[in-house]
Amino acid sequence: MNPPSETGSPSPNPAESPRYRTAGYDSDAQLLEVSLGPQHPSTHGVFRMNVALDGEDVVKLKPVFGYLHRNHEQIAEQVSYLGSMPYTDRLDYFCSLSNNWAYAAAVEKLAGIDVPERAEYIRVITSELTRLVNHTSFLGFMLSDMGAWGTVLMYAFREREKILDLFESLTGSRMMGNYMRFGGCRCDLPPGWLEQARKVVDGYPAFLDEMESLIATNEIVISRTQRIGRLPADKAVNGSMTGPCLRASGVNYDIRKVDRYGIYDRFEFRVPLGDHGDCYDRLMIRFLEMRETLKILRPALRDIPEGPVMDPKARQRNLRPPEGEAYARVEAPKGELGFYLISDASDKPYRYRVRPPSLINLTLLEDLCLGEKIADVMVILGTIDIVLGEVDR
Repeated sequence: MNPPSETGSPSPNPAESPRYRTAGYDSDAQLLEVSLGPQHPSTHGVFRMNVALDGEDVVKLKPVFGYLHRNHEQIAEQVSYLGSMPYTDRLDYFCSLSNNWAYAAAVEKLAGIDVPERAEYIRVITSELTRLVNHTSFLGFMLSDMGAWGTVLMYAFREREKILDLFESLTGSRMMGNYMRFGGCRCDLPPGWLEQARKVVDGYPAFLDEMESLIATNEIVISRTQRIGRLPADKAVNGSMTGPCLRASGVNYDIRKVDRYGIYDRFEFRVPLGDHGDCYDRLMIRFLEMRETLKILRPALRDIPEGPVMDPKARQRNLRPPEGEAYARVEAPKGELGFYLISDASDKPYRYRVRPPSLINLTLLEDLCLGEKIADVMVILGTIDIVLGEVDR
């Protein structure tokens, strides 16, 4: 007999589900139901997975989230357009400046606001530095999810701190930047900031070489990630997955190339793709993306022009866009981050919705885990690279 459900009645027989039969479920075996979380070191937040096991094999996995719901979208419909900018920092709190840009771009499209060229360069520079922060942190957290807590994480944080120092000197905060504004940026770069940023960028290849030598050919990493958590390209597309997880499955889709928003059409960079869509590809795609990010940062730091960082005609307070709707998106470090706004010509959005990559990518977690071992679940979850502040909002 199956274990009781939460209501006290017997759970339905999993053998009746086609999903279990395709996962190799033995109808004569008894399932073990395990709840991972909501407090677990590898979930990076308050998140739970209800897993059904046939021995050590995963035959069912249900993500349970909502513990961190903060009514972000509902609050935004009750405050001014500018008043929502600090809330965007709290979505993916590793990537606040990318969040700022996506929201600012949506309001600018809605209100018809232009952005000065210098501000466009600053947005690219800060967003690509944010990508380095995210992917560098990912490497440390990913290895700690496998049990290699300590050395790799500290190496990653050592390099991450150099960029956070740049963010702090520019925005006044290490993580919650609240820096973008409609029509540009809140302030110009402080003296010496570009020189320090160039020094950090020039030193990053040595760090990446060091990390690759530790990780890429490590036999434990290879055995824990290769052929684990495979995601076919068609399933990734049908599940609306974006970002590095999509490209690891071999799908050539990067919004910086597709939309060429901002000034990304001025920079030459490749879109790295994986071959197998497994955990190893999702791990290595971050290495390759960071190297391509450096190709964007070097000319951007070199060619940034002088000039204003804010459109003088742009209004921040009491902004009242004309009636209409707008959707703007950016290639955030975890995937497509979009904001959909509807204006009724008042000083606050009539509708405000977020398209968060962490939530959308997480919906395919069960497909990635079916048929894998319970020990692989946390590794697979780690390669998706979620942040619960963005999942729940």
